[in-house]
This record gives sequence, C-alpha cells and structure tokens, in this order.
Amino acid sequence: MALSPQFLDELKHRFTLSDVVGRQVKLIRRGRESTGLCPFHSEKTPSFTVNDQKGFYHCFGCGEHGSVLDFIMKTQGMTFPEAVEVLAGEVGMDVPKPSREEIERQKERASLAEVMEAVSGWYQTQLKAQVGSRAYDYIKRRGLTDQTLERFGMGFAPASRSALKDAMMARDIGEDQLIETGMLIKPEGGGTSYDRFRDRLMFPITDRQGRVIAFGGRALSKDAKAKYLNSPETTLFHKGATLYNWANARAASYDAGQVMVVEGYMDVIALAQAGIDYAVAPLGTALTEEQISHLWQMADEPILSFDGDNAGQRAAGRAVERALAMLRPGKSLRFLMMPEGDDPDSLVQREGRGAIEALIDKADPLVSVLWSNLTTGVLADTPERRAGLEKKIFGRLAEIQDENVKGLYQREFRERLFQQFRPNNQRGQQNQRGNYGRNQPYSPGGKKRPAPATGLLSKTRLGRGSGGLAVTDVIEKLLVFTLASHPEILVRYEEEVASLEFTVPGLDGVCKALVEKAAFGDTLDREAVHAHLEAAGHMDTVRKIAADGALKGDWFAWPEAALSDALTGFEHLMSRYQHITAARAAYRQAEAEYAAEMTDENHERFVAAQAAFRALEEKEADKDGYRLESGRFSFI
Repeated sequence: MALSPQFLDELKHRFTLSDVVGRQVKLIRRGRESTGLCPFHSEKTPSFTVNDQKGFYHCFGCGEHGSVLDFIMKTQGMTFPEAVEVLAGEVGMDVPKPSREEIERQKERASLAEVMEAVSGWYQTQLKAQVGSRAYDYIKRRGLTDQTLERFGMGFAPASRSALKDAMMARDIGEDQLIETGMLIKPEGGGTSYDRFRDRLMFPITDRQGRVIAFGGRALSKDAKAKYLNSPETTLFHKGATLYNWANARAASYDAGQVMVVEGYMDVIALAQAGIDYAVAPLGTALTEEQISHLWQMADEPILSFDGDNAGQRAAGRAVERALAMLRPGKSLRFLMMPEGDDPDSLVQREGRGAIEALIDKADPLVSVLWSNLTTGVLADTPERRAGLEKKIFGRLAEIQDENVKGLYQREFRERLFQQFRPNNQRGQQNQRGNYGRNQPYSPGGKKRPAPATGLLSKTRLGRGSGGLAVTDVIEKLLVFTLASHPEILVRYEEEVASLEFTVPGLDGVCKALVEKAAFGDTLDREAVHAHLEAAGHMDTVRKIAADGALKGDWFAWPEAALSDALTGFEHLMSRYQHITAARAAYRQAEAEYAAEMTDENHERFVAAQAAFRALEEKEADKDGYRLESGRFSFI
C-alpha cells in the first residue's frame, strides 16, 4: 500500500497516542509522559513510556519503539494496510484508492477467495455425509471432537476424480478458477482436468485474516504415494510465507505472550483442543525467513518444537542456521525437543496440557542450541583442533547481521570456550584474619583498644584518596558519558540525574546542561544534545572522558551500544554509586560521632560502619568490568 506521508501524518495526528495505548495498557501520567508495564515483554517495574507530544512510545526494557500505527500492528498482529484501514475507519478518513491495475488484482483475489470458501464448505459437508464416514471415524479415533472439527473447518475429499469439479461447476464456478486455485489439475499434454485431492482428510489453510487460500490433505489409503499433499503455489497461496493456524494463533499468542511452532496439522489441532491455542505449523518445509518474521510479530521468542530423534535434531539445526543472520535485539528463538517416541499430538492426548507447558517452561534458548550444534562430538584435545573449533564457531557467528547481538554472542562463546578449556585448578583458601585483628574493638585480654584514628575514610580508594583514581571518579565519569552517548535515558531518569552531586571537576556542568535540555522538552537525539553541550561549553569535558583509555572496557556507555544495554548499564551504575555514597556517608557520620564522644555505643557504630565500608571496598576492588549473563548485567 503506497500512501503519501501527508496522509499518514494526518492519520496519526487524529489520535492521542496514550488513548490508543491506554486501551490495552494501564498508564500513569508523569509530567510530559505516561508510563506503564510494557505490553511487548514481561516486567514488574514500568519501563514503557508514551509521549503524546512527540507521538511515539518507547520501552527502555526491550527497545520497542513506534507510532500509533506500529502499536496497532504489533499488539493486534495486523499488517500495515490493515492497521491503516482500522485507524482510518475510526476517525472517518478515506484511505486513498490504489491504481486500476491493483484494483483488478484485488478483485481477482477476492473472487478466488470466494471459490476457496465454497470448496472448503463442500469438503466439510462431505466429511459428515456417508461418503466421508471412513474419514470421520478415523478422525474421531484420533480423539478430536465435533467442535474441534468445525473450528478448524476439517473436511473430506471423495475418491472420485471429478466430485469436486462437478459440484463447483454446478454452482457456476468456472473450471479456470478451480485450476488457478490449484484445486484441479490440468494435464500438460491436454486432456480433461481432474480433482487434485482425492480420498483425503482435508485441512483448510488460511491467511492471517482467516480466509481460506489453500488446503492440506492427509491420505486415507496406505497405497497413496504421499501421506500429506499441499496445494501448489497460486495467486493466493505462497507456502513459504504462510503458517497453518495463523489467524487463530495471532490473538491467542498476544494473550499468552508466546507462539509455538510444531511440525504437523494434527499437532496444532490437538494442542488447541487441549487449550493451547497459540500453536502454528509450517507447511511441509523448513521454516523460511519470512515465516520467522511473521512469528516475531506474534512473540519475541517463538518456541520451536521438534521430535527428539535425529531428524528432529537436524531440523532444529536448520532452523538455527536460517534464523542466525536475522537475530536482532529482543528477537530470538527457543527450542523444545519432544520425548523420544512422542509428538505434541500424542503427548497432549496422553498427559494433557500440563505436560506440554512443562516442556515449554524448559525450552532451550537459541544460543544453547547453537553451541551444542557446533561443539557436540567435536574433538578439541590439541591446540590445532581447538583452533579449528574456534574458527568454526566464530565463522558461524559472523553470519549475525546485527552488530550488537553479534558482539554479545562472541563474548558469550568466548566465555564458554574459556570455561571448557580452563585448567581444573582449585582456588587456594584465602588467609583469614584472626579474631583479634587490628580492626577488632577488643584485645585477647578483653581490654578495649584505643580509639581508631579519625580521617581513615579519606585514605581509602572509595573515599577519594590521593593514592590513585577513586572508584567513584570512574563511576561519575561513566554516568555522565552514558547520558551524553544515550540522552534518551533522561526521559526516564531526569529527576534522579538532576539530584546527583558530582565531585569530579566539570561533570556537574555537563549534567546540568543535559537536564536543562530535557526539561525544556527538546528533542533528545544525540546530535542535538551534543550541539547543546558544545554551545554551553561542556563538550570538551565529554571528549576528555571519551579519550580516557581506562573506560574503554565499559562498552555500554559508548554511542555504538544498543539503548537497552546502555540503560541497563546506567541503572547498575546508579545503584552502585548510590550504594557507595550511602556507605561513605554512614562511615563519615559514625567516625565524626566517635571522634567527638568516645562512648562504647559510638565505638560499636563506628566499627560496624568501618567494617561495612571495608567489605564494600574489597568488593569494589574485584570489579574490573562488566559482562552479560542471561541478558542481564552483572559485575565481575
């Protein structure tokens, strides 16, 4: 659908974004923004922000961002044209008409879709008639109810070569239309056309709107050449771009927050009958890139189910290979291997919905399946073999197109290689201080020790001593540099940042300029913010931080990092900084009180504060960077 920017802008401006989002998300107004729990990922603390003035929403947790059209498409599983039609209809706008050629194509498709609906209805009638009794008995033995048969529109194609053809032509449906939809086969050498599907249990295949566009047929005769037969490619049907049960699963996957991919029609139907409505299936082929894209519109991490045999392992491997280049922040796959001898149909029929959901909960992430595929059975007992394994691994990771995701995969796999090949040495026990160390208040004889000297805090690394760069100096620089690199963080943390008091010269000025920019409601894109800092005379401070080689390892603070990673790193820095400053304040107060009045009570408070601060200092001394574990930052 080619629509002018003017039309789309007018359509968007007819809506207040928070009103549309508020239909599905409980929003709380906070200043210029509205916040709530993100509808695109599970969270307990709100990270989803709606800005009516600028007309966009943004989630700092998962990175989802867009306009009112994007929100409708992503939450309701609609295409762009569908979302435009829905929104335009709400405000009474007429969508510009397509070209004459497009109109003709749409008419043709609509006509063919009507043909397919007629065919589907006829097949359903045959299943309940005497001619379909064998097929009906078979499907009932498989445990399906009449309600399920009706829900999925299942039917029967009689064994006659022309039963469907005769029935449809009697309804004034032309032979050419039946051929074009793939329902009839016209011999290449000439001759009479005949029914494509004969003596088969029929499964209608719909598009995402629920319109029948093709069929799958299961043979009832053991002599049939193919157990399953699908419609050929037609004007309506493109196998690699379609998923079985697509229309039904769209709404269910939004409610459940996930979508499950199984191998066959019967798996989908049996799961739906058991209450798992978000299952779909590819159509006899491995998942295509287009199908994976469709799945990601329904859930961030679709669950792919495979049989637990060698064929299932190979199919999982092909899915990983197909998806690898497409990975991007927040979008991946999970893998579920069925117990040996089972498929979803047999397992749910025997053990119920709970057995499937238990497997879903334990589904493996793509990263683990990829690691297993690359390393299982590979000998790496010599330097040469290890080098070969590493070349194989990082050559495969090079296929990932998103640089941020690729970098994190490389880091993860380096860590796994290190853990696999590291020497199996046990750490020696650290020397423990005696019970009567110099930081203890009492000597072995029970006498109270002399009062500790005051001024100890200023000599510690956390207390900004002169013996080297203080930890807080590093954190302060990283906080400011992260904000300068990713000023969008101020949308959420403007008030907290405004209350910070820095000790490193020049940082206060940068911080105040950033808050000033955010307070005026100006655009917080990086270029505009840097121009503001330049004009205010603070950009040189940012450049000095960028030139500090000691900060290079903290990659999340740099402009190249994804915003979601920068936000996570910033939040950890803020927590760490607040923890240190609170401990330092408690130390100073206890030290001052003890110096002023050396009572037993003040002594105990001082020793406790000193011990807590020293423990924090030792912990900070072990930190030389960050790493990601399971998608979350943790300190090394």
